[in-house]
Amino acid sequence: ACFSYKIIVACKKINKIKNTVMTYLIIVLAILLGVIGIIGAIVPGLPGTPLSYLGILILIFLPNFPINSTYLVVMGVIAVAITILDYVIPIIGTKKFGGTKAGVRGSTIGLVISIFILPILGITIGPFGIFGIILGPFLGAYFGEMIAHNDKNALRSAFGSFIGFIAGTFIKVIYGIIAFIFIIKDCWTYLF
Repeated sequence: ACFSYKIIVACKKINKIKNTVMTYLIIVLAILLGVIGIIGAIVPGLPGTPLSYLGILILIFLPNFPINSTYLVVMGVIAVAITILDYVIPIIGTKKFGGTKAGVRGSTIGLVISIFILPILGITIGPFGIFGIILGPFLGAYFGEMIAHNDKNALRSAFGSFIGFIAGTFIKVIYGIIAFIFIIKDCWTYLF
């Protein structure tokens, strides 16, 4: 009887350790997703808003975590709306300022060049890296309109694309920061 009791106690200790390790893995993953979500709000190619939401959502796998389904649904609906708006806002900005699809495409190409080409050239931090991220969409929209022979509205279109890009990025960053704050708050409350 003593031997079986020792096995049961040992199994309980092992389960407690496994639960503790899993708890910390989930928390670290949620925080990482929150950080990557904020980065993805700025860097094209990373779905920042969905990753931020996933960081919130993954916390429900913590043992005995209090689940607020209304909160999860509201944050999910907001994430979907922001993801859709991210594609629509620059188009609206470009069109409101007299641009065409060429301006929108040029803006996207300018952004990709500023994010991926400038770092290859060694320009990642400092004034040129920051200006590249800001000026890439602007110059891309301008040259897109110039190539499409929309010379008259090229500068206005570029400005509209730039405003749309900034507005979309701002909304995504705000959501990412709010989601990250909720992740940290929920983790802190859970642990302490």
